[in-house]
Amino acid sequence: MELVGAEADKLGIECYVVGGWVRDLFLHRDSKDIDVVVVGPPIEQGEAPRWGILLAQAVAGRLGKHAHLSIFKTYGTAQVKKGDTELEFVGARKESYRHDSRNPIVEDGTLEEDQNRRDFTINAMAICLNKNRYGELLDPFDGVYDLENCIIQTPLDPDITFSDDPLRMMRAIRFATQLGFNLTGECFDAIVRNRERIHIITRERIADELNKIMLSRRPSEGWLLLDKTGLLPLIFPELSALKGVETVNGRAHKDIFYHTLKVLDNVAELQRKNEKIVNDQIVNGLWLRWAALLHDIGKPKSKKYEPKVGWTFYNHNYIGAKMVPRIFKALKLPQNEKMDYVQKMVDLHMRPINLIEETVTDSAVRRLLFEAGDDINDLMLLCNADITSRNQDKVKRFHDNYELVVRKMVELEERDRIRNFQPPVMGDEIMAMFGLEPCALVGELKSAVKDAILDGIIPNDHDAAVTYIRQLAKEKGLE
Repeated sequence: MELVGAEADKLGIECYVVGGWVRDLFLHRDSKDIDVVVVGPPIEQGEAPRWGILLAQAVAGRLGKHAHLSIFKTYGTAQVKKGDTELEFVGARKESYRHDSRNPIVEDGTLEEDQNRRDFTINAMAICLNKNRYGELLDPFDGVYDLENCIIQTPLDPDITFSDDPLRMMRAIRFATQLGFNLTGECFDAIVRNRERIHIITRERIADELNKIMLSRRPSEGWLLLDKTGLLPLIFPELSALKGVETVNGRAHKDIFYHTLKVLDNVAELQRKNEKIVNDQIVNGLWLRWAALLHDIGKPKSKKYEPKVGWTFYNHNYIGAKMVPRIFKALKLPQNEKMDYVQKMVDLHMRPINLIEETVTDSAVRRLLFEAGDDINDLMLLCNADITSRNQDKVKRFHDNYELVVRKMVELEERDRIRNFQPPVMGDEIMAMFGLEPCALVGELKSAVKDAILDGIIPNDHDAAVTYIRQLAKEKGLE
């Protein structure tokens, strides 16, 4: 920071570090993204680069060959990267908005105007980097007070703030979730009043905020705020449809929405216990959290009351899995192997539960290992998180049975090597054995070998598989 200030002094301009880096400094959180606002004498746009670009060039020169400089002349901004640290340089700005767009009309402004345009008081603080005022805090909206009191509020009228840029409603909820802060009543009410404005925000930007909520320590808090403010049915109607309890003949089912959020928080907690968290960012765990959020998404469509049984949700896992691609497309989440993973988890999430409730057979465990493959540990974590009940005796019984299934999996995997196994005899070898051309019979024999291994009839071994195939072939008259 001193280097940035020294280069600003050489240019005869003021510079301040602002926004998230200052906030995180007070919260003792590590931050690698640094925003620097530059204030200098007016320069005609056609005569010379803007002051932010000039300062970025000077800083990049001082940092040497390992620093990467990017200049965005259209916006008068620049970025300097060194290692995992990013410095963004921009001139002080003021903004105005059109009603049909969140993209502001930007003009040069003063530091005060730049702080006025910030989204929240805790992001509107600035620290001077010039030598004669180095470390001086400019906090016009008492952001430090709001940090100390765990408050999220806007610097100016929240109705104007959220109407101008409706993404700030999502950001308010995201910051409240990440930091464990509370929205002020004025802020909350303004989100409720302006919630319909969210429709002018692109789905990609909304998805980015949702992912940050999902990566929070207790993601349920963000989803609850989205629900309470009325944003949830506007951005994710399928999740909102999980809400509510229906009663028939005095028999009610649990509220699927609140159960889902409990499972989501359970997954987050289990991931932390498994040491999969680094600087508040889950390593490869985001999509398991999405699977937790969607694991019962098919229940509203499968819900049925049967007088002799009560409420049933037959095939809700299959129905939910079929819904995943459409939901991912609507939310602009990735249409790739990440979506396939979530779909797989939703489809299989009942399988371990069924094993827990029923007799744990070797055959059933082998088939689960085969179908889950390398994702079996994630699936079992989701299953563990899905054990929720107010009946503690029931929870204990399920957890005890869960541990039995896990032990059985370890035992069978060590002995039979089932996870992601390929049949020990391939189709071309079967064709050579019996002089066959490619045909359905070859597939039938391969499938029979797979089933025999999974059912424990033969070991996962080449010679045993060949013997078994020859026995089947003899029965079919091939030998």
